[in-house]
Amino acid sequence: MTSTARSPRARLTARPAAWLDRWGSIVPLLAAEFIVWLGFGALLPVLPLYFEEQGIDLATLGLVIAAWPAARLVGEPAFGWLADRTARVPIMVVGLIATGIFTALPLVWTGPLAFFLLRAAAGLSTAAYDPAARGFLTDATEPARRGEAFGLYGAAQMGGLLFGPAIGAFGAALLGGHGFVFVFCGVASLVAAAAIGLTVRETPLPSRTHPAPRRDHVELPHEGRGRFAADDVAAAGAPASLWNRGLIAVLIINAGGYFASGTYEVIWSLFLKSLGAGLDLIGLTFAMFGLPILLLSPTAGRLVDRRGVLAFIVLGSIAPFAAGIAYTLISDPLLAVPLILIEATGFAFLNPALYSVVAASSPAGRSATAQGLFGAAGTVGFIVASLIAGFLAELDIRYPFYVFAAVMLATFVVGLAIGWKVFRRPPAAPATAVA
Repeated sequence: MTSTARSPRARLTARPAAWLDRWGSIVPLLAAEFIVWLGFGALLPVLPLYFEEQGIDLATLGLVIAAWPAARLVGEPAFGWLADRTARVPIMVVGLIATGIFTALPLVWTGPLAFFLLRAAAGLSTAAYDPAARGFLTDATEPARRGEAFGLYGAAQMGGLLFGPAIGAFGAALLGGHGFVFVFCGVASLVAAAAIGLTVRETPLPSRTHPAPRRDHVELPHEGRGRFAADDVAAAGAPASLWNRGLIAVLIINAGGYFASGTYEVIWSLFLKSLGAGLDLIGLTFAMFGLPILLLSPTAGRLVDRRGVLAFIVLGSIAPFAAGIAYTLISDPLLAVPLILIEATGFAFLNPALYSVVAASSPAGRSATAQGLFGAAGTVGFIVASLIAGFLAELDIRYPFYVFAAVMLATFVVGLAIGWKVFRRPPAAPATAVA
């Protein structure tokens, strides 16, 4: 007697095969992203401590940290525009190679001016890579699965952030200094560049389009709705204008989220150190931030694709706001760990939803440009936070948290008001074949 049921072994191998069949085109990019963030994860806890050891005061530290996003602010829209008009793989490769070089150079070229210039150069290098990578991801994924795709993208990043601090701490302890971390981050960027150059196969330039607007989709005159007139994403296609409600709303919300990032990069390690934490605990907190995003982002992305973005944007914005207030109330650095898990869970919900809106709000052939603008909006928030966090911290190490929480709440409310109708729309239907 025969059975049509598959054996347990066949079922076990079928699932990975189906996953690879669905995501095989973006797996090389996900792997490269994981490698890049291994390096970043190793570097982030050490960076402000190293600069402080080199005699950089808190106010100057804020300026040095701000150099990186300031360069990205200039670079991301320009490189995004370029990535929509030329081959993306060479841009990604060159950007990562330059990132690796400029990341390691603070070991040999020191001082406030040197640190400022090198951080700016590293920021400009990553600005070349990121919009091209996210544009590639958008165009390689069908609309009904973009939330999940960006969830996987975020999980790959946070997987690197999870393991990077442990590698950095172990290497620094074994080799007796922070130099290992800078070298490791630089080498990781070079390895990722090689991985992308050798394995990523991009869509030919003439084929980079989103579903075209319906024939009955008409761009209305600018009467009644001001600058949002050419607005909204058509239910079954891409918007006619780059400046539409969906994109503008998520630009504002992203600026608030990155205001948190700029605050933390300047003061987080120093804040925990002021509570009595050692480098081991500081590194653990960075790893703990990555854990919920690694575990939850793909699932959150799938739910975004099925249920829409609104609930995920709301919950994802409220959780970091609440954690930011709670940090100011703790006196034991160990209490930061559960708060970080709450905050990171919020970002695990928020990021796939925002990326999904950006992808849906990108006109045909403008995906990397939209991603560049999205990144630039976050960069504005990062720069402002970096510039003021150091000054506020000199008054009281807790003040930057109050400001971050207020900014994130304000940008969430404004973004929600602008994008309410877009966020409430049902998710995109799965792609179907047409004659």
